[in-house]
Amino acid sequence: MRLTSAFLLTLPPFLSVRVRHYSSTKLFVAGLSYDTNEPVLRDAFGQHGEIIEVKIICDHVTGKSRGYGFVRFVSETIAATARKEMHAQILDGRRIRVSYAHKG
Repeated sequence: MRLTSAFLLTLPPFLSVRVRHYSSTKLFVAGLSYDTNEPVLRDAFGQHGEIIEVKIICDHVTGKSRGYGFVRFVSETIAATARKEMHAQILDGRRIRVSYAHKG
């Protein structure tokens, strides 16, 4: 398992804890309504600062939303604020989950 942004605290093996610290300008947004489109997502997150890119992931066969997407901001500070303010909010009738995007 590759953990690029994880720190292993020095504890006895049975108490080992991994603490992840992600700091990024890119947010992962889950729990989206299948009807939410990129302009709606941009409008919702744009109130927190300047956005570079918004992408909703769609099925390659049907073209329908898969219920998640990404929002990239111009700075880590703006992304952190947006993550804090938008997590667990209602968007298009669905409670969204917002976290930092990371390479997996």
